[in-house]
Amino acid sequence: MKKSGSLPGAWCFMQCQKKSQSFIVSLLFTFIVVFFAHSAVCATPDPTEQFRPFLEKVTKTLADPGLKAIPKKDQSQRIINVVREHFDFREMSKRVIGQQWRSLSEKEQGEFETLFTQLLQYAYVGKIDEYSGQQVQFTQQRIKGERAEVQTLLVDKDKSIPISYIMLLRGNQWMAYDVVVEGVSLIRNYMEQFTEILRKDGYPGLVKQVEEKIAELEKNIKKT
Repeated sequence: MKKSGSLPGAWCFMQCQKKSQSFIVSLLFTFIVVFFAHSAVCATPDPTEQFRPFLEKVTKTLADPGLKAIPKKDQSQRIINVVREHFDFREMSKRVIGQQWRSLSEKEQGEFETLFTQLLQYAYVGKIDEYSGQQVQFTQQRIKGERAEVQTLLVDKDKSIPISYIMLLRGNQWMAYDVVVEGVSLIRNYMEQFTEILRKDGYPGLVKQVEEKIAELEKNIKKT
């Protein structure tokens, strides 16, 4: 009788033990989830903190008196070398021609990336002379997964121009693929132009026009 009377107590003890084990396992699981979720958040680099020293380097390069002492083509090459550090020209090239990119071979993709980079390099070399000590102020940032937007103001003497940098996370580096100036997207602007050319003349026609534009810009640079 004593033996059978002890069963309820033993059964209760075993149940309590199981509940305790379940509680510990649940607690441990919760800790692991929270820990790794927190670690994942902490591991994502801050886009503004990455972009701040980069833009400081760009403005420092533009402000260098020695820059204007060299030929325009060399000026543009020096600037583009700095810009490459945080701009993804391949992603930019891919976006300006949209679906057409998928139909290109790897070689053609590389060639178009080179062309589009040159186009930007020569198209904006004239802007170098317009820099006169304007300062960059960082206003806010937005992060969504592996995409981010860093909003800034280019502050001049009598006006401030809003400029946003749209980025993708590549490894542990935020790389910009679009610049939005006063609400106007650089990539969308080129995409609209290129889409029309692709519709009328196809990809070979686009390459031909981009090459002609580069030659024209390069010729104008040599005159200055």
